[in-house]
Amino acid sequence: MRIGELSRRTGVSVRLLRYYEEQGLLHPTRLPSGYREYAPQDVEAVRRIRALLAAGLTTATIATLLPCLKGDPDRLVPICPDLVKDLQRERARMTAAIEALETSRSLLDTVITAAHPT
Repeated sequence: MRIGELSRRTGVSVRLLRYYEEQGLLHPTRLPSGYREYAPQDVEAVRRIRALLAAGLTTATIATLLPCLKGDPDRLVPICPDLVKDLQRERARMTAAIEALETSRSLLDTVITAAHPT
């Protein structure tokens, strides 16, 4: 299928699909005319990419994870031995970032409260 059809099937813009290709997330074949040709399984790959992006992962991280996942976007199952460790590290990174933001928010709340005594 061509890129427009993949866009229609997934609801993802053509521009974003090209970006996914640039990031190594999709690997369409090129026809002699230069057109991209996508396989039927690319529809599912785009759905997985969207699910992983929604989980807060970067495209660079997703590029390394995609070959190690099976299942549908609602229930991705790791199939590579070290993937769970990698995901746990990514989760720890996110947790640290959340904690840093919460600390920043608390400090900001203190400043705001000091400016507006009740």
